[in-house]
Amino acid sequence: MSKYIERIRNLIPGLRRPDNNGPPQGDVTVDIGETDYGKEKDLGKMSFFNPLDPVPKYDFYAKDTWAGRIKKSRPSLDVLRKPPDPEDFPPPPEEDGRPKVKLVRFGWVLGVMIRAMLNIWGVIMYLRLPWITSQAGLILTYVIIFMSIIVTTITATSVSAISTNGKVYSGGTYFMISRSLGPELGAPIGLLFAFANAIACALHTVGFSEIVRDLLKDFKSQMVDDVNDVRIIGAITVVILLCITFAGMAWEAKAQILFFIAIMLSLINYFVGTVIPPNTEKESVGFFGYRGDIFVENLLPSYRGPNGYFFRLFAIFFPAATGILSGVNICGDLKDPTGGIPKGTLLAILWTTLSYLLISVTCASSVVRDASGSLNDSLALNSSIHCSGLGCKLGWNFDQCEQNNTCSFGLANHFQILAIVSGSAHLITIGIFAATLSSALGFLVSAPKIFQCLCKDNIYPYIGFFGKGYGKNNEPLRGYCLMFCIAMAFILIGDLNTIAPVISNFFLCSYGLINFSTFHASITKSPGWRPEYHYYSPWTSLFGSILSFLLMFLFTWWAALITFCIVLFLLGYVSYTKPKVNWGTSYQAGFYNMALSFSMSLTGVEDHVKNFRPQCLVLTGPPNVRPALVDFVGTFTKNISLMICGNIIMEDEKSSFPQHSTDMLVDWLNQRKVRSFYTSFTADSLKEGAHDLMQASGLGKLKPNTLVLGYKMNWQECKPESLQDYVNTISNAFDSSYGIAILRMMDGLDVTDNLHSAGGSSAIDNPAFEADEVQYENDESDRNSDISDEGSDEQVRSVFQTKQGRKSIDIYWISDDGGLTLLVPYLLTRRNRWKKCKLRVFILGDQETMKEDRKDMKMLLKRFRLEIEDVVIITDVDKPPLAKNLQRYEETIAPFRLYEEQAGGEVHELKRLSPWKVSDKDLEAIKPKIERTLRLNEIIKKNSIHAALVVISLPVPDVTCPSSLYMSWLDALSYGIHCPALLIRGNQENVMTFYCQ
Repeated sequence: MSKYIERIRNLIPGLRRPDNNGPPQGDVTVDIGETDYGKEKDLGKMSFFNPLDPVPKYDFYAKDTWAGRIKKSRPSLDVLRKPPDPEDFPPPPEEDGRPKVKLVRFGWVLGVMIRAMLNIWGVIMYLRLPWITSQAGLILTYVIIFMSIIVTTITATSVSAISTNGKVYSGGTYFMISRSLGPELGAPIGLLFAFANAIACALHTVGFSEIVRDLLKDFKSQMVDDVNDVRIIGAITVVILLCITFAGMAWEAKAQILFFIAIMLSLINYFVGTVIPPNTEKESVGFFGYRGDIFVENLLPSYRGPNGYFFRLFAIFFPAATGILSGVNICGDLKDPTGGIPKGTLLAILWTTLSYLLISVTCASSVVRDASGSLNDSLALNSSIHCSGLGCKLGWNFDQCEQNNTCSFGLANHFQILAIVSGSAHLITIGIFAATLSSALGFLVSAPKIFQCLCKDNIYPYIGFFGKGYGKNNEPLRGYCLMFCIAMAFILIGDLNTIAPVISNFFLCSYGLINFSTFHASITKSPGWRPEYHYYSPWTSLFGSILSFLLMFLFTWWAALITFCIVLFLLGYVSYTKPKVNWGTSYQAGFYNMALSFSMSLTGVEDHVKNFRPQCLVLTGPPNVRPALVDFVGTFTKNISLMICGNIIMEDEKSSFPQHSTDMLVDWLNQRKVRSFYTSFTADSLKEGAHDLMQASGLGKLKPNTLVLGYKMNWQECKPESLQDYVNTISNAFDSSYGIAILRMMDGLDVTDNLHSAGGSSAIDNPAFEADEVQYENDESDRNSDISDEGSDEQVRSVFQTKQGRKSIDIYWISDDGGLTLLVPYLLTRRNRWKKCKLRVFILGDQETMKEDRKDMKMLLKRFRLEIEDVVIITDVDKPPLAKNLQRYEETIAPFRLYEEQAGGEVHELKRLSPWKVSDKDLEAIKPKIERTLRLNEIIKKNSIHAALVVISLPVPDVTCPSSLYMSWLDALSYGIHCPALLIRGNQENVMTFYCQ
């Protein structure tokens, strides 16, 4: 038998044991920057419920093979319930024996922080920041800087939230927006953002070319004229940058390191130069060292020329803050995008902001606005000349050039103030070269990466050609060529001021949509939205989105209109073509919240694991008879999921059911503030009624996927047909691929006797749901509860209406069901009454591998972004149970025994007539499971004595298992637990994921 089971394990995908005698795989490994928790391990550990039922594993949730793993899958419910014939399975997949490839991956310092800093620092910092300080004054310059930082910081927090909500592959901004808001908005912004990055490459290349042109003019080596020299130098420069990108990401990263070192040296050189006493030449061009009167003079604005107004200066400065997404744009090449993007991006904003603030205040404290640059204007040489103004106090007469507007130097007239102030002008020139070239190179790398992801999604026609990747890093060489052509076209314009407004609008539009993506994903309250980065607010993201769109029009209104027209055109195209993609977006989650009013809009939206919600069909009978069951399900479904209370009315009893009972029960649900639908159904039996309800309930996506019912407390005393009906209902739910949840409480769920004794007029009896022969205990409710019973004297309070305090929710995840066993307790902790409760997870394991099993399970739960208090490995489940518990079980099953010596040769006939009877063969087959179950029950009662709720994996009944034997199994598993016990089982499909897509 063991060989047979082993053979089946090897044939089922996801259960095959690794072949230890296979060929060696070589020494080359994949460097992904984190431990490969999906490594080939022994997957043979199974739940004792079934030899084919595996325990929870990381591999069942990993859907990719990018790290060299082979995808695993858990057995279906059909496999669990009907052991398959080995001949029906295809041969297991074979390893190709090829060595794994070592990929180039960057850490958060080099891949995110330094890359973002290099893209933020650029031509604006060196050539425009001192000039902006002179125009707007130091106070308004700080306002401009801080307003820019507000936009970029809010965007960085939004990006951090999105990027930590599952794995983010290459595509950066486009990937995040499209996977959050859908292809309708994601695709147009992805196209525009890739285009903007290509233009940004041209912008910084033109800035570099202008500096080289000025140097050539200083050495009297001009080639043609000002504009054509910029075009020639820019064309040569972008060709060199293209060659660097063709050399691969490793060479590009090395070049960025050199650029970073050069910029740091230039900044140190500048700050050292501010404290060196100026000579006469530097004083003639306006630099006098730190002076209080200069600082006071430069505090207030002094607008000049056509660009002399606040928002124009803001628009000129803002491109200096647009490099924050550089690390995000190459997230596919990062070791750990989830942890690296938040840390690296925010630190890059911090350091660059400090540099801007320091440069601005040092310039405003040491350089006057106007200076002639002539040594003859020194008062030491012309002491008899009368003058006024700040220059006179400093020993210089700049009145003439100020009055004639002919001053060539000073903050307001000369762009290369940093070179004048610094200790060495050559280092500043090198820094300008490094800043412009690093930014140009960064944007040239980012643009094709974004465009490649867009091409692979096949949303727009005729662009797939550019999405092909080459080499081990999947480099988009064709995309590099396309972006090179776009950058070259804008370089040939040769005018920095023409390019800048378009870039600002494209980036602001992208920032606005990123912030809106975070806001939208948060307010839809999808269970799949569980970012590891918690320091964000949806309302802050909404404010950042509105501010970004507002600044677009304040900067350059015509460029903003053009941007919106392009986005609307592309959005209309995608909406018309309706590409067949399913990314689990918050756009889909938003549809769910609008389903009550606009249910028809959900018909074209596909399901996705990120948006899975436990939509519950609850077999309550009349809901007021089982308030605890209603309250429990209502707690984790309220405002986020569908709940339907189903009442099955027997055909021969429907005449005695009150005519207006539906309205009465709906009013009861409304008074209790339970967001649930109610439906009644007439049938001959509970099994038939439940089956019909499962088939017919719901509308479109508002369709139940989980059946919830109460535990049948009187299963030993009820009619055998009623017991058979109850178990068949569970079996039918499994056959319909429903998840199952059974709630058991020590005092039972039915409160019919309490309602009758209290004289309640709303107590409605239903024979399909037999009353438990127990008393129900009332509990005090808190005023601010999620489910209230105010305004009704007939409401019976339940334990689920009280605050649970700092207790625990203990999850005994015995079998991997896809994650429903974890998801329901997590949803409970999002409620006020349960939010202080801690989650504890108990899994089966071996003493020898206990540490490794605990480590693997912690990593899986961390990937799910669940806050688990502790993970406990149960290693002694194979110990024999206590004799008294085993004796109790035997006494429980004894009334249903079919003794073969008394039945003679008519055992099969008796079982056909009485399928609930248990033969000796049935008992012998299930004996090992029962012993382990009894032992597990003892462990639960010992470890969960202070728990508020115990959640246990529900065993799947075999089709040949008698109903009485299955109920005795459930009774042995959940007997004597003082707190509510939830036996739950998913349908073997994933309901949780750690992926972004």
